[in-house]
Amino acid sequence: MEIKYERILLKLSGEALQGNKNYGIDPEFLRRLAKEIKRVVELGVEVAIVIGGGNIFRGVSGATQGMDRATADYMGMLATVINALALQDALEKEGLHTRVLTAIEMREIAEPYIRRRAIRHLEKGRVVIFGAGTGNPFFTTDTAAALRAAEINADVLLKATKVDGIYTADPLKDKNAKKLDKLSYKEVITNGIKVMDSAAVSLCMENNIPIVVFDVRKPGNLERVVRGEAVGSLVEGEAL
Repeated sequence: MEIKYERILLKLSGEALQGNKNYGIDPEFLRRLAKEIKRVVELGVEVAIVIGGGNIFRGVSGATQGMDRATADYMGMLATVINALALQDALEKEGLHTRVLTAIEMREIAEPYIRRRAIRHLEKGRVVIFGAGTGNPFFTTDTAAALRAAEINADVLLKATKVDGIYTADPLKDKNAKKLDKLSYKEVITNGIKVMDSAAVSLCMENNIPIVVFDVRKPGNLERVVRGEAVGSLVEGEAL
């Protein structure tokens, strides 16, 4: 079977790495995720990843508890690097060549983010993990994902979540919530649908990068998405 997307930007939330735990990193989930990514790489897909840090520290949460917002955001960026290193270790245990590039320099543990270097790593078949968000406070890792997707000319931004797509309401709280298979960027922004923050969606719209929201916990879902199967919810262009 052919693949639909040759270069992907996978956005992982920090919470996804928790697995069934309440905090931190679930090693078993990390191993399963690494195997899923390996299957996609073996198809010839170039994989870049942006990872959040909410399983360790969330900047907005710190700010609401009286901490300076910029300081809290920088702490959140450091949390994303911890997750990036954990994911790198899991991927390398699966035999994948992996590079961590950070928006904040910390040369002893990762490479500084340089756009051309990142693209070259991808062309060589290496999995690239982007840490430390955009390197600036007041921006989410969703925005970082959209920014990096545009910079590396990704074919699609894949937002990995704990639900199987976009719903009219939180399906875990509202039994009447309906799944939306396809939406336009404008629908997401205008209706305030909580897929990604509006800055991230706007960046994708301006650069014509489709967004696929899918359940990363279901085995094989990542591979099905890159093959172009109808998995999760798709955000692109105008409403169909």
